[in-house]
Amino acid sequence: MVAALEILDVSHAYRKPALREVSFSVGPGDFVLLLGLNGAGKTTLFSLIAGLLELQQGTIRVLGHELPENRSPALASCGFVFQQSALDLDLTVAQSLRYHAALHGLSRGDAHRRIEQELERFGLVSRMRDVVRTLSGGQRRRVEIARALLHRPRLLLLDEATVGLDMPSRRAIVQRVRAQCLEEGATALWATHLADEV
Repeated sequence: MVAALEILDVSHAYRKPALREVSFSVGPGDFVLLLGLNGAGKTTLFSLIAGLLELQQGTIRVLGHELPENRSPALASCGFVFQQSALDLDLTVAQSLRYHAALHGLSRGDAHRRIEQELERFGLVSRMRDVVRTLSGGQRRRVEIARALLHRPRLLLLDEATVGLDMPSRRAIVQRVRAQCLEEGATALWATHLADEV
């Protein structure tokens, strides 16, 4: 069985080492939490997987595709939520999600259906036409996770996805991602420094 994610002897350094010979694998359909203090290298690892940093040492495979050689097919099947928000504040919620759907080749009909479905799950249908900058921090984070789920990724990578949110919001987001894994066989790697999330 091909692992959803394989990290083999990955090391990365800036001026000082951030990762030292990290190895682990995540099986298909697993929901894995990666617990580490701030500064432990979690974001560096996610940036290496996403291709935001160049791999210095080791091997990364996503759904059987070795990076960086096969990055495009690997990342097409991934959904990312990074610690820093990546939403365009001047778009409406619907525009942001439609743009993401188009990048992943969804038809207009499929995009419309999935956008309504995900926003319904996160209680944001009434905010669909609102500009992103008018949303609260928790609402923006839910939009980002809805966006990551929109194209039905096989692998979800979430880096501190609930930072700054209250406990009910954090719980709802974790439950939604777990449901995605159970209902659709998706795999999730969730990085956090919050022990209560684990």
